[in-house]
Amino acid sequence: MAYDSILVDTDGAVAVITLNRPERRNAWTPDMSQELQHAIQAINDDPALGAIVVTGAGKSFCAGADIEHAFKARLTDIDEGSHDSNNGMPAGVDWIKLCGESKPLIAAVNGHSVGIGATMILPFDVIVASTAAQFGMFFVKMGLVPELASSHFLERRVGFGNANKMCLTARLFGAEECEKLGLVDQLSTPERLVDDAKALAAEIAGNPDRQLRMIKGLLRENGVPNDYKAIQAKEGALLEQCYPSAEHREAVDAFLNKRKPDFRKAAAE
Repeated sequence: MAYDSILVDTDGAVAVITLNRPERRNAWTPDMSQELQHAIQAINDDPALGAIVVTGAGKSFCAGADIEHAFKARLTDIDEGSHDSNNGMPAGVDWIKLCGESKPLIAAVNGHSVGIGATMILPFDVIVASTAAQFGMFFVKMGLVPELASSHFLERRVGFGNANKMCLTARLFGAEECEKLGLVDQLSTPERLVDDAKALAAEIAGNPDRQLRMIKGLLRENGVPNDYKAIQAKEGALLEQCYPSAEHREAVDAFLNKRKPDFRKAAAE
């Protein structure tokens, strides 16, 4: 399969997937998620590969959903009565299941990791970040709520109070602060980021694949037992209320027209 939004390379037993829309700061689109799913499944089926590193081209890891190609299009679908929610993902992409069953996944975060650019890596096994990286849970700024079971994974990584602070302020948090919070597992310099992530991936890939996946399953199931499908169903039900809301429309319109949103006025109209 030829990819438009990502690049896939290998280095020994390590596969490297690069989000490749640098002109849009690697903003997420439904097509990108489908390409990621295909690439990860192909790597999982290759016995020569043992671990996966995901990074971004250019100065950003992923600056969230592409407002024009994702949110604007979704609002149009709602108007036409054809919207089909899957926790923000296109139909057929079960991201949490894919991450849980995959060979070890390591995020190499090189810049902005915002919105879905952050939630998509929360279920990864290790998050390595450049000291230049920044993380943001911007959902409330878009009149939305978090998705991809991130209301579970974020709280599990950083704790209840810090998860609230990140989600309710919707501000950017630097990599060093995120390491202290527990969101980032390893810091690196911008120059060494991918090499350090690949070195870690190679170390992991030297272990037996079947047992690596068994251990991943045990840690997910026994660390803090949870029904991820039920979590996503709750998130999805609230997202279904958010998508057609005046606040979400105001956020999208403000972004596209480069102005500050006025959520109080939008809610009152």
